[in-house]
Amino acid sequence: MRLLLNLYRKELKTYFYTLFGWVVLAFVALMQGLSLSTAMKGFADAPVAQSLVYVTYHTPNFWFYFLFIFPLITMRLFAEEERSGTLETLMTAPVKTWQVVVAKYGAALTFYLVLLIPSLLHFILFPILTDIPAPFSKGSFFGGMLVLVLMGCYFTALGLLGSALTSSQIVAGIITVGLLVLHYFLGYVPVIWGDSFQAAGLFRYLSSQQHLSDFTTGLIDTRAIAFYLLSASFVVFLTHHLVDFRRWRN
Repeated sequence: MRLLLNLYRKELKTYFYTLFGWVVLAFVALMQGLSLSTAMKGFADAPVAQSLVYVTYHTPNFWFYFLFIFPLITMRLFAEEERSGTLETLMTAPVKTWQVVVAKYGAALTFYLVLLIPSLLHFILFPILTDIPAPFSKGSFFGGMLVLVLMGCYFTALGLLGSALTSSQIVAGIITVGLLVLHYFLGYVPVIWGDSFQAAGLFRYLSSQQHLSDFTTGLIDTRAIAFYLLSASFVVFLTHHLVDFRRWRN
């Protein structure tokens, strides 16, 4: 356990001890603020039936920046170490493959959770700074935060896998973007083809857009929770076997 924690701390430091990590944090905070201000402008222009949390996470720019968070924070995890040769040195040390994989995944996921803090503070401070009741319920607030954490677990795992597939950070980022965009557009299959075909229910089950809509209205779906946690676990498991195969092959 001590070795795992040491690896985890080492990986986490690379986010906070470099300029890159702070640039990503500043970018995400800016985009989250833009999403909130866009939602508030919509409330000022006309009556809105949905809550502020719902509207904020359904602004046009939300998915644009949200999907690109994960390539940024994961593309270097394995790719950069393999390019520089430090991964081979690490793998010849007395550490187990699963410890390396879990430490990298845990550090990336922790940094992603830190990126959610500005959005969390926006909603907490809103009623305090404006001195008016918050235009959202506790259910939509906690549901919105929960679904972002769940999606982060799965999407970070996809980024981890993408980084383990190549020694190039750029290629790793492209692979991750491709996997995320593919997953995103799977949710639009029922929108394009309708609900008349038998697999429509499956595509709705996979739809992150549908999950985001449900959770930000306060509807907590345990099936979605199971989907994200099981999918993240499977992808991390797959990454472990991929790295382990390359370790013993070399």
